[in-house]
Amino acid sequence: MTYTPIFQRPTTSRRALVLIAALACAATSGWVQAQTQPPIKILVGAPAGGTTDTMARTLATVLGTQLGRTVVVENKPGAGGNLAADAVAKAAPDGNTLLMSFTSHAINASLYPSLPFDPVKDFTPLTMVSTSPSILVAHPKVAANNVKELISLAKSKPGQLNFAIGALGSSLHMAGDAFKMQSGVYIVNIPYRGTAPAVQDVLAGQVDLMFAAIGNVQAHIKAGKLKALGVTSAKRLPAFPQVPAIGESLPGYESSAWFGLFGPGRMSPELTRRLADAARAAVQSPEVKRRIEHEGATPVGNSPEEFARFVDSEIVRWRAVVQYAGAKPE
Repeated sequence: MTYTPIFQRPTTSRRALVLIAALACAATSGWVQAQTQPPIKILVGAPAGGTTDTMARTLATVLGTQLGRTVVVENKPGAGGNLAADAVAKAAPDGNTLLMSFTSHAINASLYPSLPFDPVKDFTPLTMVSTSPSILVAHPKVAANNVKELISLAKSKPGQLNFAIGALGSSLHMAGDAFKMQSGVYIVNIPYRGTAPAVQDVLAGQVDLMFAAIGNVQAHIKAGKLKALGVTSAKRLPAFPQVPAIGESLPGYESSAWFGLFGPGRMSPELTRRLADAARAAVQSPEVKRRIEHEGATPVGNSPEEFARFVDSEIVRWRAVVQYAGAKPE
């Protein structure tokens, strides 16, 4: 008679059980650590709902997935982005406080006579998230249909044409002053407190011209309420293939807004690389790319070294324009 035991002898060895238990503990420990870590904050020096804010929020969710951390966006507008930048410059270099900045980071280096931080030494560039060209528009009454005709008109009537400026010291303000500097024309700046009233006055014909974000004027161009004279990108844009790049008539002209992710200065190379790699992967993800392109921008996702060199060159470039224009902060 064959005897069948009620309880079978376990086939898993004691060593295997110990290994499984150890792995389970490690996984649980890692999960608990991830849950107890503070969220990573991305500070934005602009109000909620704007392009910079949209770029930060678009990036935050996917970046959090890449890092296995919670990433939140905190708006800290004021002083052309300097309030948020100052907070990040003074933050601990532990990667828990980051900055989504924009073109003004480079412009402010010369626009403001003194800053509470060094725009280069007090920050660690991680990656450029995107670039966004603008478009030069005119009221239909303006007797110019392209940049070449505008330059001729402005030279024949110095000081009689004007630019609407949505915000002094902004990338769009500097785009106009760079245009005047390179073309040698005299066009009067009319400052406004915000893009919306500036666009409205150009639509009404109270102001002649404006450099504008594409999303702010695209519908008005298609409706024939504004004339598109040129785009500020180096090449024509797919959305406006019939509109020349300004550089086609004014060689060397190019002016695109950019958005980039920074950490505080003094971050370790290992932490810098880890955050930069995660941010670049997020920028190149289909979800983020699609949203960036929907905003009329171009995803970038370059290396920290490339981004650092770009920021250095932008500071030099905009210093010349600020000095030419004699621009002062609001």
